[in-house]
Amino acid sequence: MPIADLQQAAQKIASFLSSLNKLGGMRLKYRISAGDGTHSAEGSETPQIYVELAGPDAPLLTQHNGELLRALETIAAQMLRLDQREQDLISFDAENFKALQAEQLRLTAETAAERVRRSGVPYAFPPMNSRERRLLHMAFRGLEGVETASSGEGPDRFMAVFPAGRTDLPVAAPVKPRGFGRR
Repeated sequence: MPIADLQQAAQKIASFLSSLNKLGGMRLKYRISAGDGTHSAEGSETPQIYVELAGPDAPLLTQHNGELLRALETIAAQMLRLDQREQDLISFDAENFKALQAEQLRLTAETAAERVRRSGVPYAFPPMNSRERRLLHMAFRGLEGVETASSGEGPDRFMAVFPAGRTDLPVAAPVKPRGFGRR
C-alpha cells in the first residue's frame, strides 16, 4: 500500500533527522526525495521516499555493514506506521553504501552461480535477515542456469542456489560461525 501523503511523510522524516542532529549531536546533512522522481541506489524497486545522508558523521551510518543506516530506515517506517512488508517504500543511503553493496552482491551472485553451474551442487549462503536475502535473490534474477530458495527458520534462515530445475537437491545448512567465547 503506497504512502498516502508523501510530502507529510517527508516532513516527518526531516523533523526526525533534524532532532537527531540537535539532540543526538549528529552532524548529518540530508536530502529527501519523494514521489515519482525517487530512485534507489540499490537498483531495486523504486522506493516512494529516498533519503540521502552526507556530512561528517555519515561514515558512522555505514559501519558494521550499515546497521545504523538500516536502523534509521526502521525508525522512519515505524514513525509512518508502515507495515513490515511496506518498509521497502523508504530507503536511506549514505556515501553510496547501498549501490556499492548491490554491486558486491551482484559479483557474489555471479561467482556462486558459476560455481553451481560448473559443479551441479547447490550452494548455501550463511544465515541473513530478510532484506539481505531479498537483495541476494534479486541479484540472481538475471542469471541463467540457476534458481534460488530460502530455507530454515528465524535467525537461521538462509538462501541456497540450485542448478535450474533442481531445487529438489539436498542442501546442507551453512555452519554458523561461532562467536568469541562461545562453546
